[in-house]
Amino acid sequence: MTTNYTASCTSPNSSKLQKRRTTVRGSCLASLALLFLSGFAGQASAASSDGCEGGGFTVLGLQAPQDRTIPPTALGSGDVISVRGKYVQFDIDKKTFGILNYTLTGAPNRLDITGNRRTPVFDSKLPDHRGLALTGEVELELKEEALVILREGPGLTMKVQAKDCANGGLFQMEPERADQTSTLFIHVLAQETFYFDNGNFRQREGEVVRYKDTTIVVPSRINFGNDVSRKFVGRDSPQVAERVDEQRCINLINRRIGTPDTVRHCGRVSRWMVASGGRMGQVMGEDAVEVAPPATVCVKKCQGRNRVRGQSVVLGFPFPVPIDQRLKPPFP
Repeated sequence: MTTNYTASCTSPNSSKLQKRRTTVRGSCLASLALLFLSGFAGQASAASSDGCEGGGFTVLGLQAPQDRTIPPTALGSGDVISVRGKYVQFDIDKKTFGILNYTLTGAPNRLDITGNRRTPVFDSKLPDHRGLALTGEVELELKEEALVILREGPGLTMKVQAKDCANGGLFQMEPERADQTSTLFIHVLAQETFYFDNGNFRQREGEVVRYKDTTIVVPSRINFGNDVSRKFVGRDSPQVAERVDEQRCINLINRRIGTPDTVRHCGRVSRWMVASGGRMGQVMGEDAVEVAPPATVCVKKCQGRNRVRGQSVVLGFPFPVPIDQRLKPPFP
């Protein structure tokens, strides 16, 4: 079973927390939607509850089930909130809700994509709030393997959702600004991880393939991977967000037919403009390399409805990734 997690504007695991808020966070703006196609072929594992077996996060010493509001005085003296799961670990900056040190632990699971190896994925995923800061209470919901955490400040709200799964699972960040302007997110991959233009997609770019009871045209695909785990693959997953081209990272990528494509993307950095109420996340494993249409753009009270359920073509990725498919330079 494969699930496009970015399809929903309201997570089923966050319904109680969502009902507490009546601001625009309850809606997704359609005007800036640019949702990149997902996908994978025999090397990775699709999203499945089996990959989350035994998973669950510990946050501020709390474990599931939890649904509580935590005052600022109870957040401790450090700069980050540590999130520790069986399969996934990361830190949350208290003032910005930026993400630091997102890592797959490599804990044993039949759907593991790391080769049972501790695998840093992102050094950071940082939003630029342009002077605004989160200062209020923290709303925390822990349910089985799922996490929803939210904090507000003057003119700003940030929410993070995650699942503790061996194959990555759900992860997304949602900014909301009172002035309704977009937020720049900067993603920096871990040292051993790199972005690449997936050659399996380029070899079939433009072909018409099956998708459920219809068809879809194979697009190009930018993924991230490493040189040590042949099942490890992922991609940035935007909803109501648009990637910023890097004018100092220009790559000429060969197409199956026609002239080379110019891809303005760095090897370890991606930048995204995310609408207020939009989301920025990632998908990993088979979900990152299947050929599926963009998630339905939701406007209000949206539910997950873009479930693929194994009815897409999974193209996979080459391993090891050829040098000419790796995006360069690492940084602008």
